[in-house]
Formats: sequence, structure tokens, C-alpha cells
Amino acid sequence: MLHVLAPGAFGGLERVVESLAAGRAPRGLRTGLVAILDRGAPAHAFLERVRGAGAEVEVLVSDHRAYRAERATVRAVLAAWRPDVVHTHGYHPDVLLGSVARSLGIPVVSTTHGFTGGGRKNRLFEWLQERALRRFDAVIAVSRPLVSRLQRAGVPPDRIHLFPNAWAEDASPLARPDARAALGLDGEGFLVGWVGRLSPEKGADVALEALARIPDPDLHLVVIGDGRQAASLRRLASSLGIEQRVHWAGGVEGASRLFKAFDAFCLSSRTEGTPMVLFEAMAARVPIAATAVGGVPDVLTGAEALLVPSEDPAALAAVIAEIRRAPGAAAARAEAAAGRLARDRGLEPWLDRHEQLYRHLATSHPHPVS
Repeated sequence: MLHVLAPGAFGGLERVVESLAAGRAPRGLRTGLVAILDRGAPAHAFLERVRGAGAEVEVLVSDHRAYRAERATVRAVLAAWRPDVVHTHGYHPDVLLGSVARSLGIPVVSTTHGFTGGGRKNRLFEWLQERALRRFDAVIAVSRPLVSRLQRAGVPPDRIHLFPNAWAEDASPLARPDARAALGLDGEGFLVGWVGRLSPEKGADVALEALARIPDPDLHLVVIGDGRQAASLRRLASSLGIEQRVHWAGGVEGASRLFKAFDAFCLSSRTEGTPMVLFEAMAARVPIAATAVGGVPDVLTGAEALLVPSEDPAALAAVIAEIRRAPGAAAARAEAAAGRLARDRGLEPWLDRHEQLYRHLATSHPHPVS
């Protein structure tokens, strides 16, 4: 098995790949990973973790738009590795590299982690990705809305597999005082955590607008993450008059260990697949306020979290205020969420489903690599 991806800063996609790689090693199964990195890009701690989990990692440095050379290099890697199955993640390998594996007779599966929409360029890439996925041997969707979208895009229904994301326990979480100290915060105040990529689909602007609607000087928003909207979001916070109530932590390695710093967790996304960050909040037993987008309603119900429509900062502000007003009820929902995570999102059944799919693809495509 060989995974192919162009990793970004560690996020949900990278977390899924790490869980797949780490889960195969105890089963005595060989796993490789090809990481496509832009020339000059910094080394990813994610790759070291995957190596530590027992995967063999090959880094391919790619020059901007040198697609022909990239395809030739990937072809040589695949011919040398001779994997039974190639598993791609993200539109870059889906569009450019899946066909390389197919030309060598290697079955190809992709996991669709989500579509972000956005500007014209990104929408074009996603359109090309959908067209490419029609030719894949299998496509894994992490939520029911993604299954529907893939079907509308023309992916044959019998090749689509719904595998909602699973939860793998991370390193031991820090206790509340230590987590707050790690973020440079003291023990005072009601902290609402927001963790994610600072890009339009994640809706950090909605969280800021919600904060501005809560007239409570002791309620603060802690933003963990980085991205192309960082500067514009800081300007928005200033224009809303809440800059003193927003703590910008930037990208933080191992952010899942810090969730106990929060009194509440806010997910304000406009679109999602199955967000791994929700699992991190559930595991930490942090009360959750979230937009009911993508696979979120499959992860949580009103019994475990307070859910609101997307693009509605007033509704988001109201449920955050409710968490503060009624901490006992919020704690009960958080406890129920932790129980649901343990019950419904176990790692071993999820790994079994992937292994069954890999074996099926390998045995149904007994073509040697040329």
C-alpha cells in the first residue's frame, strides 16, 4: 500500500493518513508514503510522525507547474515500489498522478476529505478532481453529503464507499493550567477555542462576528491555526472592536493536547467533510458549538452539542452564551459527546474496512507493474 499526497500544515487529511499508516504497522503490513513538496517548502513534522509510525516515506520535490517531470518521477517511484494499491489524498495527486498508477496496472483509491469551494481557481481544481475520480477504481467519502456530491459528479455509485473518519487517541492531553500556560494565557476568563486553517471555508470570520455579539469582556476567543486569511481576520477583529478579546496562537504543533484550555469549542465552518477537530474537542470533553454542515450532524446531535446553521453569527453567539450561562448542561452534553466518540468512531473497525477494500482492489486487478 502506497499513499500519495501533497501535505500541508498538519490538519484533518494528514491526521487520517497518519492513522492509516500507524494502524497497519501492528498488523505487519507494509505502508509507504510519497509526499509531494514544493521546492523550498519547510520539512513537515507530519512526515516524521508517519516515519515513526512505521511507514516508509519518500519525498518528491516539485517545481511550480513542472507536471510532466513530476509524473515521470512518480512513475519511476511506483515502478520501483510495485505497490498492490495506491491511495491518493487531495486534488493534486487525484488530478495529476492517479492516471500514472493506472497506466502501470495498479488499482487506485482516493479519499475525498471534502471540497472547499472558494475562488474560481479552486473551483476549477475541484471540477477537474471530480472528473478524474470518475476513472478511479474506488473513492472513499468521509460523509454522506460527499457521497451525494460524488454521485452528482458522475462517479459510478458502486465505486463510492462511505467511510466516516475514526478517532485515534493522541498524546496525553495537558491539564487545564498547563494547556493555558502553553498558549501564553493565564487561568482567568472564559476561553472559546477555534482551531483550523485560516481560509474562507473554515469561517473564522463568522466566529469573530459571533464574539462581537457577546458583550462579555471576560469571554475570549483563542484562534489556533494559520493561513492566507490571517492578516484580513486580524483587521476584521480590529474593526469589530474585539482585538483585545482575541488571542492569535498561530499554527501549533500537537494542538489536540491543548483543548482542555478551553471552556467551549467553536466550529464555524461553511463546509466540512468529517472534521477531525471535532473529535479532538469531544475527546477533551469540551462543550461544543458548531455549524451543522457536511458530516457534522453525523458526528454530533443536539444531545451532545449545540448546532446552528452556517453563516449565522447571531445564532452562534447565542449558543456560545448559552454554554457559559448553563455550565452544568454544557458539561453533560460534553460527557455525552465523549461517550459517542468512543462508541461510534473506533479505529480498528475503520482500519478493517480499509484493509478489506485494499484486498478487494488488489485481487481484482492482478496486473503486474510494467
